[in-house]
Amino acid sequence: MQQILSISQIVISLALIVTILLQQRSAGGASFLGGGGSDTSYYTKRGFDKILFTSTIILAALFMISSFLNLLV
Repeated sequence: MQQILSISQIVISLALIVTILLQQRSAGGASFLGGGGSDTSYYTKRGFDKILFTSTIILAALFMISSFLNLLV
């Protein structure tokens, strides 16, 4: 059981890293440093951006759950 949780945690963490790196750079913290104008500050996520955003949230939740389960076992 411990080995299955460890392997699944590694796979989830790699997928989480990929989804974070694929997200658009101007949407996050770069806007307060001067990156992106006022027209790009707020926008509605559509298509692939929305899929990446929701999958990042789901993967982060799965990573936290697997970490907690790994702690208990």
